[in-house]
Amino acid sequence: MTDLLRVNNLCIDFQTDAGPIHALKGISFRIRQGSTVALVGESGSGKSVTGQAIMGILPKSALIKSGEILFTDPALRGLPGIPPEAVISDAGDDFTVDLARMNPDNPGYRAIRGDRISVIFQEPMTSMSPLHTIGNQISEALLLHRNVSDAEGRELTTDVLRLVGFPDPARAFDTYPHELSGGLRQRAMISMALVCRPALLIADEPSTALDVTIQAQILKLIQDLQKELGMAVLMITHDLGVVANVAEEVVVVYHGEVMESGSLNDIFNNPGHPYLQALLDAVPHFDMKPGERLKPLREIEHHTGHLLEAKEDSDDSSVDDGKPLLEVKHLIKRFSGRRQSGMFGLGDPASVLAVNDISFDLMRGECLGLVGESGCGKTTVSKMIMRAVEASGGEILYNNNGTTTDLLKLSAPEMIPIRRKIQYMFQDPFGSLNPRMTVLDILTEPLVIHEIGDPDYRRELATELIHLVGLDARHLNRYPHSFSGGQRQRIGIARSLALRPDLLICDEPVSALDVSIQAQILNLLKDLQQELGLTYLFISHNLAVVDYIAERIAVMCAGQIVEIAPRETLFNNPTHPYTKALVSAVPYPDPEQRLDFSALLEGKASEPGAWPEPFNAGEGQILPFVTLGDGHMVRAQSGAGLGEASE
Repeated sequence: MTDLLRVNNLCIDFQTDAGPIHALKGISFRIRQGSTVALVGESGSGKSVTGQAIMGILPKSALIKSGEILFTDPALRGLPGIPPEAVISDAGDDFTVDLARMNPDNPGYRAIRGDRISVIFQEPMTSMSPLHTIGNQISEALLLHRNVSDAEGRELTTDVLRLVGFPDPARAFDTYPHELSGGLRQRAMISMALVCRPALLIADEPSTALDVTIQAQILKLIQDLQKELGMAVLMITHDLGVVANVAEEVVVVYHGEVMESGSLNDIFNNPGHPYLQALLDAVPHFDMKPGERLKPLREIEHHTGHLLEAKEDSDDSSVDDGKPLLEVKHLIKRFSGRRQSGMFGLGDPASVLAVNDISFDLMRGECLGLVGESGCGKTTVSKMIMRAVEASGGEILYNNNGTTTDLLKLSAPEMIPIRRKIQYMFQDPFGSLNPRMTVLDILTEPLVIHEIGDPDYRRELATELIHLVGLDARHLNRYPHSFSGGQRQRIGIARSLALRPDLLICDEPVSALDVSIQAQILNLLKDLQQELGLTYLFISHNLAVVDYIAERIAVMCAGQIVEIAPRETLFNNPTHPYTKALVSAVPYPDPEQRLDFSALLEGKASEPGAWPEPFNAGEGQILPFVTLGDGHMVRAQSGAGLGEASE
């Protein structure tokens, strides 16, 4: 099998006011025709810069200092705009050009980009124009590189939409990106990359922002299309589980250099470089032993100060009467839509039932995982607990120093003291921090709002908080933009602990982080739970992450909890078809344990109407919980032989 692409000793610098930054320091690898190569590393390792260099879309501040990007493709012969000095070989089927010698703005490179080499970007929403339909954006590449009419372009675009699995391709042609789910937007991005049948597809973190079930569908789709079209794939990712399921060869990069490369089995079965071994140790997986910890590349050294330790002896944390700290009963949330029916829009507003009869309890000192795909309602539940979103019905009972209080019945002033005891940790570590405030201001703001302490006390507590999450007191005068993603998330944790809460709601706190940084944050959260006596409601779409940190797990789909059980029980004996799909969709960092695509119910795992008996209820009906023993409950028809039915 001949080499389609060869990158030889590629060096790239970024020119800044402070001097050059060496982004790539001599990277070399090859991609054979029809094969899949994974480029693996953390954020900042140079993976995406490599992909941008191949596509010719480097930022203006970037400069290729040396090296070659050799692309061998007979289809390039006779292509106008390719300068003679870039042609390395022109003999028979061997027509090789050095892309590093070509100006990315010349017609020859523009003819290659999008036609023979295409890219799938990480974030489909920001990569697509919100002002143009899906069909227009896909057919634009076709009309640019092929001599076809508008009618032919529409027909070919509809065909490629059908190829990537759109349920109604003709209708999808006229939809806008905001009208599609994340999975369908990513499929549209894949359609745009494949419409010209490229020889090489660069997939830059194509599934990082997606739910695990959607991610599995996208990975299977790329594999199927690769076989059908005979194209090569360069998979850029930090997820070793994804690598184990799609790659044939692996290139591990760190700080712009190749640490290790080889075949898939060699990389996973015999990792030689300490960096690769550390990456493998940092990935959470289902067969971890009791008490086993993740091993991040760099451990966080933290310690608790006397102000934070003082809470252990205070009255409001010593109450443990055996009752749950939080009880959620029959919680409902209905959102009213803006569109109205009838003449002049005078009809009844449309509504969406986002949360439908949610019930669970949370014991003091426990971590309960709430798992489900985007749109299932789990974040809405957390916001209703915080009273950031008003519930349409149900009860939220909080054990306030032995006194049970229904949070939904409290007025806004009455909620203020409760907010000190329930804090929130956000998903986006950058968007949740004010860029105009220093870390000191961010950490002391909750104390100022609740009128706690004087300036000296607040600064001392902020210093303890910054040490608690493994940062230095010198960081207090810096702004959020000067920190990495993992450091910003640690600042978010410190802020959520400033009021020394009893309950911490963690909403996807590690979904945007590299696996090594993710391991740091998960270990830190487990340590803080023990040291400060915290109770967690941990929201995530990744079951492997929840398996590591939670004692019990509630699985949520389409606004309902469909199964709840202790973590060991849930993974050893998943009963509901949606839970089985979630478990099977988590990519495991082992080539011997591939994803079971058949368990995903052909992409309909999250559609209640596609569930088999006895888990399928009629439209508008809610099935009862069936108790299977030892705290394991699943929604199913009573009398189905699964166990004893209960509310």
